[in-house]
Amino acid sequence: MSDIKIYETDIVVVGAGNAAMCAAISARENGADVLVLEKAPEAEKGGNSTFTHGSIRFSYNGVEDLKEIMPDLSQEDIDSSDFGVYSEEQFYDDMCRVTEYRTDPELASILTEKSFETMKWLTDHKVRWVPIYGRQAFKVDGKFKFWGGMIVESVGGGPGLVEALHKEASSLGVQILFDAMAVELIRDDNGVQGVIFNHNGNSAKVLAKAVILASGGFHANPEMRTRYLGPKWDLAHARGSRFNTGEGIQMALNIGALSSGNWSGCHSVGGDRYLPEFTEGFQKLSYPFGIMVNAQGKRFVDEGADFRNYTYAKYGRLILDQPGQFAWQIFDQKVTHLLREEYKGRQVTKVKANTLEELAEKLEGIDPAGFLQNVKEYNAAVRKDIPFNPNIKDGRCTEGLAVKKSNWALPLEDGPFEAYAVTCGITFTFGGLKINTATEVQNLLSKSIPGLYAAGEAVGGLFYFNYPGGAGLMAGSVFGKRAGEHAAHFIKTKETINS
Repeated sequence: MSDIKIYETDIVVVGAGNAAMCAAISARENGADVLVLEKAPEAEKGGNSTFTHGSIRFSYNGVEDLKEIMPDLSQEDIDSSDFGVYSEEQFYDDMCRVTEYRTDPELASILTEKSFETMKWLTDHKVRWVPIYGRQAFKVDGKFKFWGGMIVESVGGGPGLVEALHKEASSLGVQILFDAMAVELIRDDNGVQGVIFNHNGNSAKVLAKAVILASGGFHANPEMRTRYLGPKWDLAHARGSRFNTGEGIQMALNIGALSSGNWSGCHSVGGDRYLPEFTEGFQKLSYPFGIMVNAQGKRFVDEGADFRNYTYAKYGRLILDQPGQFAWQIFDQKVTHLLREEYKGRQVTKVKANTLEELAEKLEGIDPAGFLQNVKEYNAAVRKDIPFNPNIKDGRCTEGLAVKKSNWALPLEDGPFEAYAVTCGITFTFGGLKINTATEVQNLLSKSIPGLYAAGEAVGGLFYFNYPGGAGLMAGSVFGKRAGEHAAHFIKTKETINS
């Protein structure tokens, strides 16, 4: 160990995605020297953030607020769009409702109250935003109406967000090491003092006054998935970064950190059955406008229970529970123009047929007779007297079925029909480390571990069973920024006491 390379800095950040880079930028602008350790090579940097659309949820009180974060918003966009209002109270209520009121109330309050302020901070640090036309609003009667509390995405999607944050961090003097996998926290009786890591195959360590863990969850680790999420989760399709295998969380647990949150829960979506793991384009999220059937040809979920934003992160689990861990999404010509862009790629498991009978024979793994019978019953149950409107929860439902469809119910009758084979994809895990409102990691005695902070998917307690779309990126930004501020303040306080 005598020739091990030793680095020294004020703060070391483990990870290099949205939460990590917000932490690094925040710590740097608060006067700290910062070193970032990124496990991935530079070409694959950014963790799960790179695999997102860059869609982010935040509270706002109308178009004047939106102009603060989108100064290029044109008058034409404003005139042709109903952006609505999404208050802090609505955001908080959504957090509570979709997590079945298990979300940590203090962390959820910080997330919702600081969301707009953090969006302005990101804008000040050269992250650019645009409205999400097409995925979050449809043109009805000449006007786009946004729904579901999520209206903007970063320019360039997730990769654009990561690139903007990395560029800003570098311009501020943050040092980033790629191919640098953290393996152990250095600690003594006074707290955490740095990180041992592997850099390009060589052991190294960084001595630091504080450590911020923002290295994601364990969605890419089949052993941890099965241990914590349960049987069949080793069979789930892994989305996002292949580098999110849980070491950051484990390092903290190894020194007595307290775990928190929904360790048996995760963000799981429906997506292409045969697309390779860790590739983009997996999600297939237009299911509210069609039906989903299992191997028996039966519907098993209320596709129209709510806006896609509030159901997609839990419906993957339901697909995993079906025979063979797959399903088919079925659409007719009335809605194919509403399908999101991920349905139009080349790597899509899709079949098309002019009649339902022809379609039934093409659906691999599906009982044709069961499928046709279930579609017949579904078509007969649709309330055709209620108008269809994709921009609102229109109440166009079914009646008399064991599995109801609550909104956007349209009979499957206009060919050609399109069907897409889907399976369960895991995006990120909900269990993680217990932090307090200052993002300090707590120990088994519920006391702060001096010098250790956490943000992003490494934190548990915010999401249970489900999550509101876009809340993950927002949480990473809010708590990443907060971790950087508090870690920098901790250092200053420590130096004052020691001087």
